[in-house]
Amino acid sequence: MKKFICFLGLLATAICGKAQIISLNKNEVALMRKTINRDVKYQKAFEPYQKAAERALTETANPITEILSQGILAGDPRKTASLKAVEDAYKSYALALAYRYSGKKEYLNKATEFLMAWAKVNKASGDPINETKLEDMVTAYDLVRNDIKPDDRALIDDWMRSIAEAEVNSQSAKPGKGTAINNWNSHRIKMITLIAYTLHDSKYDNIIKDELEKQLNVNLNPDGTTHDLIERDAFHYHTYDLEPLLSACIAIYRATGKNYFIWQTANGSSIKKCVDYMTPFMTGEKTHPEFVKSTVPFDQKRAKNNEKGYAPGTLFEPINGIGVFSLAAYFQPDYLKVIYKATQNNNYINWRTAVDEFTAI
Repeated sequence: MKKFICFLGLLATAICGKAQIISLNKNEVALMRKTINRDVKYQKAFEPYQKAAERALTETANPITEILSQGILAGDPRKTASLKAVEDAYKSYALALAYRYSGKKEYLNKATEFLMAWAKVNKASGDPINETKLEDMVTAYDLVRNDIKPDDRALIDDWMRSIAEAEVNSQSAKPGKGTAINNWNSHRIKMITLIAYTLHDSKYDNIIKDELEKQLNVNLNPDGTTHDLIERDAFHYHTYDLEPLLSACIAIYRATGKNYFIWQTANGSSIKKCVDYMTPFMTGEKTHPEFVKSTVPFDQKRAKNNEKGYAPGTLFEPINGIGVFSLAAYFQPDYLKVIYKATQNNNYINWRTAVDEFTAI
């Protein structure tokens, strides 16, 4: 009888521990808190979020009805206003993280205030490049959803579900469109995945599986290149493809145990191969002039607009690939060595690599 009761207790703990899929569950939060408290290195990684949360306590949410960024040049008032508004996503995540670290309700209340403001004002557009900028807000909600009042939770749930539905039915994913196979679709799949697992809505399970496997088959190449790297001739877009795919894959692994990082397509492509392809460009063994052969006119427009990094021939900077390798390190910690080489710092840590340790496979 004691063994049976013990088993039930362990089962309950396991179920509770899986409540947060895309952020940190209860056990991982405890590990985060313990690690930060004892290790200066992790304190420094957490510090920017703590400071951002403190500032956000005195600020007001700045929601916008529709995010307008993709296809718009820097300096355009619409883009400027949108990018300013979506700073709320980072603030919401910082507040949620500070709450889970400290347990102080003032952070929870402010995070809820930000989430509610956006839920009341923002309208889903189905544009994945615009709505991907809300990723931090989804992760923030995953951290605090269980502690938000039911009425508020229902409102935020409805808003996030509207975004997932708009992305499922997005015009950008219609057959024959270039955006149905490029980085747009990677971001679309990521947002559907993160929202679905935050809401614990199983109706999206088959959609996520089918859409991800289809995207991996058409976007990745056996030699480790991606559709976007070939089309744009820029690792800027190779990383912009891989980061959302990796974020989705981590959430799927945590939810189901399915490892899409090493999963191979019919022609032998995989996300792992595409990460590995970047390695010599991260370590300095190879260099890559960006956008020289891009076939996308908007890249030329940004270059003429003097936007940093878009001038044809600008060398890829390894620091811009750290996001990919930080996410990939969740599946293969050896990628940290590539990060150390790229940063020339064997003690380098960012919040993503810290989270990888809290949530290690």
